[in-house]
Amino acid sequence: MAITTSTLEATARETSGKGFARRTRLEGKIPAIVYGKHLKAPVSISVDPAAVRAAINTPRKLNTLINLKIGGSSQMVMLKDYQQDPVTRALLHADFIDVRETDQVRVKVPLVLVGKAVGVAEGGILSQQRREIEVYALPSAIPEKIEVDVTALKVAQAMHINDVQMPAGVTNKSHVNFTVAIVAIPEAEVVAVVAAPVAVEGAPAGAAAGAAPGAAPGAAAPAAGDKAAPAAGGKAAPAAAAPKKK
Repeated sequence: MAITTSTLEATARETSGKGFARRTRLEGKIPAIVYGKHLKAPVSISVDPAAVRAAINTPRKLNTLINLKIGGSSQMVMLKDYQQDPVTRALLHADFIDVRETDQVRVKVPLVLVGKAVGVAEGGILSQQRREIEVYALPSAIPEKIEVDVTALKVAQAMHINDVQMPAGVTNKSHVNFTVAIVAIPEAEVVAVVAAPVAVEGAPAGAAAGAAPGAAPGAAAPAAGDKAAPAAGGKAAPAAAAPKKK
């Protein structure tokens, strides 16, 4: 038997259009619609936006089963989609889907990785590729989350959706065996090495190991005892005076 976790009061409406929607919002409510394959036609309603937020304020979020009461009747629904103001984030419209206890519904369920991968201890980096997956389940079997044990993952190994053990009553109908988690190989650290200058036969003297730092190409280092050449545009230093004869 299905478990209903929330209750929401609604008012049936027969009119539609922008004018009606504006008046409905001025009254503190928003226009909404209920649709489903078991309904002859979509049902137009108006609901309190605060009550809608309260109805899905459960661990299941949008997958919460809601007992929608319209007048003297009630039906089981789920909040399928909604519109909100991009600035104020206020709800503007809501879409509910009619669900039945014996019919599977398509929902998105959070995917949670558990355990410490072996590859992480070996220096790898665990990366989660999917945060949620789309599955089919009976309304009463919709899980809050699906846990995936990654303990056995080694470096450079990946886990795919077909490797995930689904909870009872939950079916994965994806035709693509996509990756949900992988232990990546860490990038090697690159260290720059500066090679020492090597003298090459036939190269200018300035390229030799004995060349003075900052010297012009081809200029040899001054020998010991030699006087330095004057700077460009400068005057030569005076020569040392000869000793006087007595």
